[in-house]
Amino acid sequence: MIAVKARPLQLLAGLAAGLIAGMVTSGAPQKALGHVLLPIGSLWLDALTMTVVPLVFGLLVTGVASASRSASAGSIAMRTLILFALMLTVASVMAAILADGLLRLWPVAQGMAQAAGAPPAPASPGEWYHAIIPANPIRAAAETAMVPLVVFALFFGFAVARISEALAEALLKLLSGLVETMLVIVGWVLAVAPIGIAALAFSAGARLGAWVLGAFAQYVAIVAACCLAATLLAYLWAAILGRVSPLRFARASLSAQAVALGTQSSLATLPVMVEAARTLDVPEARTAIVLPMAVSLFRTASVAANVAVTLYLAHLHAVPIGLGQLALIALVAVPVSLGAVGLPAQVSFFATIAPVCIAAGVPVTALPLLLAIEAIPDLFRTVGNVTNDIAIACAAGRTSTCKIEFE
Repeated sequence: MIAVKARPLQLLAGLAAGLIAGMVTSGAPQKALGHVLLPIGSLWLDALTMTVVPLVFGLLVTGVASASRSASAGSIAMRTLILFALMLTVASVMAAILADGLLRLWPVAQGMAQAAGAPPAPASPGEWYHAIIPANPIRAAAETAMVPLVVFALFFGFAVARISEALAEALLKLLSGLVETMLVIVGWVLAVAPIGIAALAFSAGARLGAWVLGAFAQYVAIVAACCLAATLLAYLWAAILGRVSPLRFARASLSAQAVALGTQSSLATLPVMVEAARTLDVPEARTAIVLPMAVSLFRTASVAANVAVTLYLAHLHAVPIGLGQLALIALVAVPVSLGAVGLPAQVSFFATIAPVCIAAGVPVTALPLLLAIEAIPDLFRTVGNVTNDIAIACAAGRTSTCKIEFE
C-alpha cells in the first residue's frame, strides 16, 4: 500500500490562508484573485474526484472477496462478519436519523445555504429504484452512478470468491494493482493539497465571510455527536449480545479509549484492546481472531461520521432529504467503508464520503475544506471505533461460546 503522509498543519495553514484572503479582500483585487484561484481549486478537486470510481470499485471487490474467503475459513469468522454487517448498519441508520434531526433543529445558516448554490434536482422514486441494479456497469461507472456501481462491485466481489483459486488470484492481483495505482495518483494530488484547499477556501471566504467559521464549528459538533452516539451503541451491544454490564464494560474500555485519544490509531490501541477483552473474560482464542478483524473492518464510528458528513453537506447545499435518501445514504455508507480498509486517513476521508455524497446527489465541492479540519472529529472517530471493537469481541465471544455449549 502506498503511504500518503498526513500533513494536518499544512492543510490547516492552507485553509486559513485561503479563508483570510477571501474575507479581507474586496472589489477588483478579490475579483482578480478569484480568476486565478478558482480554476486552480476546481482542477485540484477534479483531480481528486477522478480517482473515486476506480478506487471504490477496486477496494470493494478486493475487500468483499477477502472477507468472503475469511468467512469460509471458519465459523467464528463467519459469525463475526455477520455481526459486523448488522452493527455497522444499525450505526449507519442511527447516524442518519440523528444527523438529519439535529440539522433540522439547528439549521445551517441561511447565508451558508445560499452561498452553496442551487441544489441539484432530486430524482423521482421510480428513477431511484430503477437505478439500483446497473443494466450497464460500464455506463454506471462513466456516469459516476455510485449506487449501481457499488451493487455491481458487491456482486463481483462475492462471485470472485466462488471461482477457482488461480483465476481469483489473477483478478484480485489486477484489481490490487489498480488500487495501488490510484493511490499513487491520490498521493500526488494530496501533495499539493494545501494549495488546492487554499484556492477553494478563498472562494468560500469571499462568498461567506465570517459565516464559514460558524459552519465549521457546526460541522464538528454534528459529526462529534454522531460519533459519540456510535460509541454509546458499543455499551448497548456489550450488554445485549455480550452479557456484560455497562459499568464493567466502561471500566475495562477506559484505558483503550485513553490510548485511542492519544494516538488517533485503532491499530496502535490493539494491545490495550486485547487486555480489555481479557478483563471482560473473552476467550483468548476468540480475541485473537475477532479483534484483528475488527481493527481492519469494523469502523462503527467512522461509518456514523461519514453519514453525518454527507447529511451536513446535503443541508449545506439545500439538497432535499427524504426517507428514501436517508436509507440510501445509510446503506451505501456501510459497504464503502468496509472497502476502504487500510487506506491512509486523508485518502479514506474522501474515498468513503465522496461515493455516498455522489449516490445521494450531494455536491462534494466543500469536502476538501472539511478535510482540513478533520483532525478534530477524528478524535471522536477513533474512540468510537476502539470502543466498538471491544464490544464486538464481547459479542462474538459470547455468541460463539453459547453455540458451542448448546452443540
